[in-house]
Amino acid sequence: MLNVDRISVRRGKALVLRDISLSLEPRRTLAVVGESGAGKSTLIAAILGLVPCARGHVTWSGAPLGSARPSLVMQEPRSAFNPQLSLRRSVLEACVAQGLAPDTRRLERLCDGLELTSDLLDRRPFEVSIGQVQRIGILRALIAAPPLVLFDEPLSALDAVTQKHTARLIADLQAEEGFAALVVTHDLGYAAAYADDIAVLRAGKIEEIGATKAFVAAPQTAYGRTLRDAAFALGALERVA
Repeated sequence: MLNVDRISVRRGKALVLRDISLSLEPRRTLAVVGESGAGKSTLIAAILGLVPCARGHVTWSGAPLGSARPSLVMQEPRSAFNPQLSLRRSVLEACVAQGLAPDTRRLERLCDGLELTSDLLDRRPFEVSIGQVQRIGILRALIAAPPLVLFDEPLSALDAVTQKHTARLIADLQAEEGFAALVVTHDLGYAAAYADDIAVLRAGKIEEIGATKAFVAAPQTAYGRTLRDAAFALGALERVA
């Protein structure tokens, strides 16, 4: 289980994350929502140890998080790949980094599920579309079957039909393999459809956290209601009676 215990992050003298605590069990998805600049991407970086925490700590089942071999899907997919390497090599290196032999059968299965043709993997990142490289980023995150995956706006570069298909694939694979998923997203409709729980982040603090159905029906904070009502107004959510 992922346990984030009262972590804070400083940027200069300012606290950009303040006393963040959350937990996430296998087979469950937690969506972190909030406006731009709330600290969502910084939270992922802090969990992974990519930025230092001023205080607090992160563990996986009581051990350092590295023991979980977590994977990351980055918000800017092209920057996640070495432009000099083929996408296939970058994907398979995710297995090698975990001490695993490349699993070509799993690779083919994930390519089929993500509607990617094998020849795309023999190109370099700038030789495919942004939507294709985003799906290949998801492929790389899932190839080594990690117990924890962190998704930073994983569907933002995809059209609506491909978004729905990709979200369904991730959910189906999670049900089959049991990984825990933490998803940062602006899309409350996606969060409501696929997350078990929602955390609302504002100005570096968690405003509220709880079951998705309860949040959609009755947010506990004024800011949560603002986000929920805006999603209704944009048609991203169906009104709950």
